[in-house]
Amino acid sequence: MVGRASVALMAAAATFAVAGCGSSDDSSSGTSANGGDGSASGKKITLVTGVKGDEFYITMACGAQREADRLGVQLDVQSPDEFDPSKQTPIVNAVAAAKPDALLIAPTDQSALYAPIKQIADAGSKIVLVDTTLENSDVAVSQIATDNRAGGKEAARALADLIGGSGKVLLLGFRAGVSTDDLRGQGFREGAEELGLELVGTEYSDNKPEKAASIVKAALARDPDLKGVFATNSFASEGAATGLREADAQDQVRIVGFDAGPVQVDQLRQNLVQALIAQQSAEIGRLGVEQAVNALEGRAVEARIGTGSTTITRDNIDSPEARAAMDKREC
Repeated sequence: MVGRASVALMAAAATFAVAGCGSSDDSSSGTSANGGDGSASGKKITLVTGVKGDEFYITMACGAQREADRLGVQLDVQSPDEFDPSKQTPIVNAVAAAKPDALLIAPTDQSALYAPIKQIADAGSKIVLVDTTLENSDVAVSQIATDNRAGGKEAARALADLIGGSGKVLLLGFRAGVSTDDLRGQGFREGAEELGLELVGTEYSDNKPEKAASIVKAALARDPDLKGVFATNSFASEGAATGLREADAQDQVRIVGFDAGPVQVDQLRQNLVQALIAQQSAEIGRLGVEQAVNALEGRAVEARIGTGSTTITRDNIDSPEARAAMDKREC
């Protein structure tokens, strides 16, 4: 069980040091650490994130850009205005027309994005899935993501610690059918069952903080003795905290959120949120470019790379490990 003063690092296939978005450290090494003088030098890579303005994706793009600069490849970053396959698909179709040498993408739906991504792969571009994935991932040479199931289990342990080991808890997701959300929810449900927490429901905020706030207030009306909420991304976490404040229940209900952007960190400092499961955002971006370059140069590529997460509480919020895991608004 996670203590409030501990930092939990959960490594999947490997554990990597996170480079902060504003870092100037270019010493990170990998299987393609040739300084950009290989056959991929000058190649064009496009990164399509899940949504514009999300600090997780901004930080991921920062890591990708630093690695692109180091390896001498061109990186173009594009993002939809909403985390929605209907908004992301036209961007992917435009990328297909541009024919980049490689595409890094965080699909906003496990099935809806398969066909447009496959079109790009069939035209010869190397595909790397970052953060989220597809039901049929055979189009990708590599997949890089947080071990989201493990992160969900860690959230259950952190929440159990915060509420005294028992009580009613709510799972507040952001969108069903997105691989990251599904896996975080799965891990949390498994962890809650193992720890004896009473899960009163699973609801989705559609990436809208105001909807998350309404969901939490409605959950409190149904279950006045609700003790905890696990919010599976930054928007859900932000909205959950707002809902508890509006219901004057911030002293009754504990929140564990996923992601650690500036708003979430500020809420943690104010004790509106009690724990954050932070990802290695910049490292996911760095590894995405690294694996794309490896594929372009005919080098060995790792088919799946899992990155760890860090549990941040008010007790360790200023530690080097916690600061390294926080997302940034700009590089």
